[in-house]
Amino acid sequence: MVNARAAADLGATVLTRTACIAARRSNGGWRATLRDGAGNHTEVTARALVNATGPWARKFLVDALCQRPAFDLKLVKGSHIVVPRLYEGEHAFILQNDDRRVVFACPYEKNYTLIGTTDVELRGEPRPCQASGEEVAYLCRAANRYFARQLTESDAVWSYCGVRPLFDDGAADPSAVTRDYVLQLDAEAGAAPLLSVIGGKITTYRRLAERALEKLAPWFPRLPGAWTANAALPGGELGAADPESFAAGRLKSDYPWLPEGTRRALARRHGTDACKVLGKAGSPADLGEYFGAGLHAREIDYLLAHEWALAAEDVLWRRTKCGLHLAPAQIRAVARYVAQRTR
Repeated sequence: MVNARAAADLGATVLTRTACIAARRSNGGWRATLRDGAGNHTEVTARALVNATGPWARKFLVDALCQRPAFDLKLVKGSHIVVPRLYEGEHAFILQNDDRRVVFACPYEKNYTLIGTTDVELRGEPRPCQASGEEVAYLCRAANRYFARQLTESDAVWSYCGVRPLFDDGAADPSAVTRDYVLQLDAEAGAAPLLSVIGGKITTYRRLAERALEKLAPWFPRLPGAWTANAALPGGELGAADPESFAAGRLKSDYPWLPEGTRRALARRHGTDACKVLGKAGSPADLGEYFGAGLHAREIDYLLAHEWALAAEDVLWRRTKCGLHLAPAQIRAVARYVAQRTR
C-alpha cells in the first residue's frame, strides 16, 4: 500500500480492486478495458503495458491478451504465524531448520513474534489460501528447536500466507527454485512494448523496478535515471530518528494533548505521516470515537480517504494490525463504523 501511496504522491492514478480484463495493441500503443469492483467498465490507453500480476502473470496473458506465455511459473505458498512474544529485545533470528531450510523469527507488534515461512508448492491456478495445520505445526517445531519457550499450534494467534510466483527453472524442490526475477520484453519492430515481470521479492523490488524501466527506456527517452535507492516511502522521512523518538519528540511537541498510547501507536503505524492523520486536531474530542489500541475514528477516516481502505479487514489487518490487540466487541465496533462511513 505504501508504494501505491508513493506513486499517487508522484501523480499516478491508482485504481484498487480494478481488473484489466482485456488489452490490445492499437495505433502504436495499448488500449485496455478495466473493470472495477462494481462491474463498471472503463477504457484507457497507454504507450506501454507491464504485466506485473504476480501469480496471475500467465493467466493474464492468456485471458486478457489472448497470448501464449513464453514462460512457466511455479507457485509456492509461504505461510507465517504470529505467537505471543518468545524473547526480549528487538533483534531477529534466522533459524537453520533440520530440513535444510531457514526460518526467521522477529519481533512483531510489540507483544508478539512473527515466524515464517513455509514452502508448499501449489498446483493449478492461483487461488485464495490460508496456513494449513501442517504448516503451523512445522513452524512451531522449527522455533521449538531454538527457543526456551515451547510452542504448540494453539499458540498461533494469527496466521497469513501468500503465493510466490517463481520462475520455473525446472528444480523439483520448491525451496531450490530461483528467487531471482526475470523480465521478458515483447516488442516487435514498431509495436507497443509489453513487459512481463516474473518472480521477484520485496527485498529487491526497487532494483527490479529500475531494471524494468531500463527495459522500457527506448520507448520513454525522457525518463530520468534511477533515483529510488535512498528515497523514503511516505511516512518514512524520520532521518536518524525511530518511531518511538518521533512520538516522544515532534509528535508530542505538536500535539501535547495527545494520549501517549495513541501518540506511539500513530508513530509506529504512520511515521511522519501521523501529522497528516491528526491534521488540525486540537483536542482528544477531535479524534472521534475510540476503539482501542490507539485507534480512533479520525485515523480510520484517514485510511478510508487516503489509503483506499474499504472494509474493516483493511483497517484492522492490512493497514494497522489492530486486529491483534482488540477484543471481539471492539472489532465489531470498528466494522460497524467502517460500514457506516462507506455506505
